[in-house]
Amino acid sequence: MTNKLKKYFYLLINTTHKLFTYYWRSGIWQKFVVIFIIVITILSIFMYSIGEWYIQSQNNIPLQLGVSFIPDYATSLGLNPKKTMSALIKIGVKHFRLVSYWSDGEPTKGVYNFSQLNWEFALAQKAHATITLTLGLRQPRWPECHAPTWSLSEPTKIWEPQLYNYIAKVVNKYKNSPSLKNYQLENEYFLKGFGNCTNFSRNRLITEYNLVKKLDPNHPIIIGRSNNGIGIPIGQPQPDIFSISIYRRVWDANVTHRYLEYPFPSWYFAFLAGIQKIILHKNMVIDEMQAEAWPPHGQTIPQTSLKEQNKSMNAKALLASFNFAKKTGMKSIDMWGAEYWYYRLVKLHDPSLWNIAKKEFK
Repeated sequence: MTNKLKKYFYLLINTTHKLFTYYWRSGIWQKFVVIFIIVITILSIFMYSIGEWYIQSQNNIPLQLGVSFIPDYATSLGLNPKKTMSALIKIGVKHFRLVSYWSDGEPTKGVYNFSQLNWEFALAQKAHATITLTLGLRQPRWPECHAPTWSLSEPTKIWEPQLYNYIAKVVNKYKNSPSLKNYQLENEYFLKGFGNCTNFSRNRLITEYNLVKKLDPNHPIIIGRSNNGIGIPIGQPQPDIFSISIYRRVWDANVTHRYLEYPFPSWYFAFLAGIQKIILHKNMVIDEMQAEAWPPHGQTIPQTSLKEQNKSMNAKALLASFNFAKKTGMKSIDMWGAEYWYYRLVKLHDPSLWNIAKKEFK
């Protein structure tokens, strides 16, 4: 037991003992409060202990710090995607999580266009960078499910085989690239509260997983779980690696219509990774660590003033995001919003985020 864990343990025990002594002689509701506090204390000690164990177990594993990179998003910010990715390489980014949107790769039925992925792979290979390639219908960025327009009117039994065929085309094209490190299959597949997605069939996910494994048994497959989810993902398919997204300050469009700060400490995510490691013997990585502004509902980044953007992401918050991710103990971290750092640099003439990223990647 580390000194930090001992200190936390004794503090909780001492506080619980005082509360127990004071309240237990009172009425039934006071007894209920005491029991509730004891349960929460025991649960907190258990979770913190698992988290600390996991962090310590990862100490000797080298850190891989990377970014998600999406050319479509760079374009929406008024940026040149190639210049953006090249600039990220220049500041030291050596790992990219790339997308293979079905809507981009097969805009016309049966007609494939991989020109975008081709230059991304070429840039990465030239820089000796590695790639996580996302596959499937649901991939990062709104609207999450990126189906081509020609498939939207087709019934499931028609478009599903066409999706499998597209996935096969992508895998076969890039599986021999020296830059390819692994795949991420779908993106937070079962998350129903975000994105324009309607199909959550587990059978489809299993079919996609088996297809990719058959086509390329040499590269690991990552499947992402949802942000802050506390359950153990025991259902099929069981990937080689699980991933998690971490967002800390977001705009609550449903209830408060204000910025919401999630209260979860870094050791909470270490606990999620640790308990999963113990039960499933599977590693976990961070595939999205929030590193860009979250504008008020209905607004895009270009529509949002710099003052407003700074309410959810500024230089101090970006540095805190890097540090928070490292404190989870997870050793593969992809920052979310690298295109946004470059946007602030070249469009808003604000180098504050870019300078933080440059220091972190150097």
